[in-house]
Amino acid sequence: SITKERTEVVLQGTSSLDPNDPTAVWEEYDFKCKPGDLRRRPCFITPYHYRLDWLMWFAAFQTYEQNEWIIHLAGKLLAQEEETLSLMATNPFEGRAPP
Repeated sequence: SITKERTEVVLQGTSSLDPNDPTAVWEEYDFKCKPGDLRRRPCFITPYHYRLDWLMWFAAFQTYEQNEWIIHLAGKLLAQEEETLSLMATNPFEGRAPP
């Protein structure tokens, strides 16, 4: 069956010194094939999937405690690790200080 609603895991970062500041601007990391922007054309690479994007879809059905790898992924994004950033469609902090 297909659900009418879809929960998404969204990874964002901010350059704000105080992330709790209501005026902090949060920028989203885009994935290569994970559903996101409704205006973006769907990614078709049948019968294969980008593994990280596929895992993000399943992670949305559970908590981060059940998917501890998301914490490690976030840490690698904060450290701007090149290998990890190569898995992303965009790095909103490219050429700037890490979030």
